[in-house]
Amino acid sequence: MAKRVAVVGAGVSGLASVKCCLEEGLQPTCFERSEDLGGLWRFTEHVEEGRASLYKSVVSNSSKEMSCYSDFPFPEDYPNYVPNSHFLQYLKMYANQFNLLECIQFKTTVCSVTKRPDFDVSGQWEVVTMHEGKQSSATFDAVMVCTGYLTTPHLPLDSFPGIHTFKGQYFHSRQYKYPDMFKDKRVLVVGMGNSGTDIAVEASHLAKKVFLSTTGGAWVMSRISDSGNPWDMVFTTRFQNMFRNALPTPIVSWLLARKMNSWFDHVNYGLAPDDRVQLREPVINDDLPGCIITGKVQIKPSIKEVKENSVLFSNTPKEEPVDIIVFATGYTFAFPFLDESVVKVEGGQASLYKFVFPAHLQKPTLAVIGLIKPFGSMIPTGEVQARWVVQVLKGLHTLPPPSVRIEEVEKRKQNKPSGFGLHYCKALQSDYIEYVDELLTYINAKPNLFSLLLTDPRLALAIFFGPCSPYQFRLTGPGKWQGARNTILTQWDRTLKATKTRTARESPSSFESLFKLISLLAFLVVIFLIFL
Repeated sequence: MAKRVAVVGAGVSGLASVKCCLEEGLQPTCFERSEDLGGLWRFTEHVEEGRASLYKSVVSNSSKEMSCYSDFPFPEDYPNYVPNSHFLQYLKMYANQFNLLECIQFKTTVCSVTKRPDFDVSGQWEVVTMHEGKQSSATFDAVMVCTGYLTTPHLPLDSFPGIHTFKGQYFHSRQYKYPDMFKDKRVLVVGMGNSGTDIAVEASHLAKKVFLSTTGGAWVMSRISDSGNPWDMVFTTRFQNMFRNALPTPIVSWLLARKMNSWFDHVNYGLAPDDRVQLREPVINDDLPGCIITGKVQIKPSIKEVKENSVLFSNTPKEEPVDIIVFATGYTFAFPFLDESVVKVEGGQASLYKFVFPAHLQKPTLAVIGLIKPFGSMIPTGEVQARWVVQVLKGLHTLPPPSVRIEEVEKRKQNKPSGFGLHYCKALQSDYIEYVDELLTYINAKPNLFSLLLTDPRLALAIFFGPCSPYQFRLTGPGKWQGARNTILTQWDRTLKATKTRTARESPSSFESLFKLISLLAFLVVIFLIFL
């Protein structure tokens, strides 16, 4: 059984990994190259090499009830969508609550992680680190890599003819911090992900003109869903997920398009994705449609050519004067401290079994946490991965042989559609509930709905029809949390508390009471049909 575990990175996944190790009696040592914890969520005025960078105004895209650690809810007075400064404070509270700081070595860079000469027998690793100019080496029984995938900017300048003749300023979105630089400028943002859209909207408040260039379009959705509730608390439920996965993909895609267009018609705004069958990550932005309809942001197609002071877009003869170009073209990821024989990155993905273990290693003592893009929050996903990894390291769960793992990885890389449910366009994307449930099954922590329906029907209904919040993952199994049940049953109370800061009187309606009664009867019929 592994005893000493090296954890690389003290971001959201690194902190969860340290805690999971401590819970199971392992001895973690976390190496963090910067001076503080927080990873992506720690804002700095300047970009730091080797770590993710965010801009001052970043707010979480998943709500606090859906993006917390499974046994540590956000404070009740936090807003439902959390600004980065609040998020960092939450991570520090988490580290203090579970005494994680004593396991973290700050300002320590991991230079290399290599197999020990007796790796085939011991599974051990030699970890070389650098701290204040002094190099040191130590042997560990296992390694958990938690460096994320937002550190190496993808800047394909060769794809933009004439860019080197451009006399204005251009840079990757990683460099962006504040919108002041855009004042009275003509700005072009290339790339329509969450960062690109945020930057375009922020620039529109100060700039003379803002263009947002997209090659394939995207669905744009608000953080606010039905009745003003957080979108993910409405969308991410076990019932809805089961319903979607039972339908043919074309029908699911049509329903999704219908839902997205209920806010505004994406075709009329020039945003509709070209491929509406393969789902790319939707853009979450509350302000973009308003900026488009008021002319503050203009949506443009891909760039045909960049000139000295202007840009020519595809299928448009008119040149548009531009002063600043922001390339929000995403990121690549790599593991510079690992040899390619351990983890090789090709085509934006790595050969990792269940997105975690290098498929070919005979000894599964190295794991990558957080290298996945679930259609849900990253924090609970990474935490469940860490819980599973620790069980594997302790020998309580055995992986299949390398040949089986490799075969599964190759099958996933092919990304063949099943014909049902959502079809994701990228290999790192995954169905959040299905993926997490699979890992929870390995550690006997998946909630048993049928059993709960008999013993605790109120909780069973909340789990099945309500938000699939992380607290569900602590109802049973290793790391069981006694507060999980109550936290699940009160999650909507905390959600409303964050917005209901003024008491408003509701007018009684006899029709509404009748409607609720009919809805309750229909609900009971559905339960009867599903569980009987």
